[in-house]
Amino acid sequence: MCLNIGLALMTAHRNYVKFDGINCTLVLRRPRPGMVVAVFNGPDVGEYGDAPFQELANDLERHGQIDLFVDGRDTFAASMDVSGQWAAWMRKHKDQIRRLDLLCGSRFLQFTAEFVRKFSGFEDRMRIYTEADAFEKELAAAVNAGQSG
Repeated sequence: MCLNIGLALMTAHRNYVKFDGINCTLVLRRPRPGMVVAVFNGPDVGEYGDAPFQELANDLERHGQIDLFVDGRDTFAASMDVSGQWAAWMRKHKDQIRRLDLLCGSRFLQFTAEFVRKFSGFEDRMRIYTEADAFEKELAAAVNAGQSG
C-alpha cells in the first residue's frame, strides 16, 4: 500500500520514499535495516527543502547509525547551496553515518562530491565512484553483508 504525503510517496513501512519535483526526483530505498539508498534523477536544486534530511533523521533515530549509498548516475549536478546543505547535514551527523558511497553521473558532480567530502570531514568514510558497475557491486555486497550479519 502506498501513501501520498506531501512531496513524498511512501509505503506503509517506509522502505520506499519518493520526492517528485519539477527538476529532480529523489527516491530513498531501505534494502535492509540501517541502510539507505538515495537515487537522484535530475539536478538537485533544493526544491525539497529539508524533507530528505527529516526522512533520513528517522533512520538515524531508529538505527543509531546508517550506511548511505547515493546513486547520482542520472544527475549532472547539485547546486552549490544544496551541496553545502548536504555537507552541513553530514558534518552534523558524522558519527552516525558509518559509510557514504556516491556514484557520480558527471565530472561536475564528482568535483562537487570531492568538495563535500573535504568539508564534511568524511575523507576516510566516503567513497566516490565514476563507474556504475563498481558502485553496484559494493552496494550488493553491503546489502548481503548486512542481511547475513
